[in-house]
Amino acid sequence: MRRREFIKLLGGAAATWPLAARAQQPIVPVVGFLSSGSSESIAHLIPVFRQGLAETGYIEGRNVAIEYRWAEGKYDRMPTMVAELLRGQVAVIVAGPTPPALIAKAATVTVPIVFGVTDDPIKLDLVTSLARPNGNATGVYFFLSGLAAKQLGLLRELVPAISRIGLLVNPKNANADA
Repeated sequence: MRRREFIKLLGGAAATWPLAARAQQPIVPVVGFLSSGSSESIAHLIPVFRQGLAETGYIEGRNVAIEYRWAEGKYDRMPTMVAELLRGQVAVIVAGPTPPALIAKAATVTVPIVFGVTDDPIKLDLVTSLARPNGNATGVYFFLSGLAAKQLGLLRELVPAISRIGLLVNPKNANADA
């Protein structure tokens, strides 16, 4: 083999080597995490979320990536955040509580959405049935909204002379009118 042929061969192999190496790297799925709160407000839940993923074989940074979006109570920012996640081609969106789940559901019918809501997901039109959600959304329904009346009843029993009760709400929250 002549010197020029050898250099061509070596140069060609060197040029295609990175392409072959890149083609063999596995594609890491991306989980989009959308919250109406701040990272500080649910900081205690993130390790539990990661642990749940790890128990099913998904380790952040190894075989799954997580893109976090925090609305920090600014609900008008969430449609843009969902659009960013969708442009990033996330494999699934984890959304909670109710407003992020509704915004994610309105933004896509193809990307799976896993929600955690305190309001009836059937009434919210997130799913068609609790047993068979259909569509691209599924999740957990925390039956907390029905407990408010019970809590007020217990308070009335504990303090019968009570005449006024104050309630603080975020008026921008989609559930504020409920």
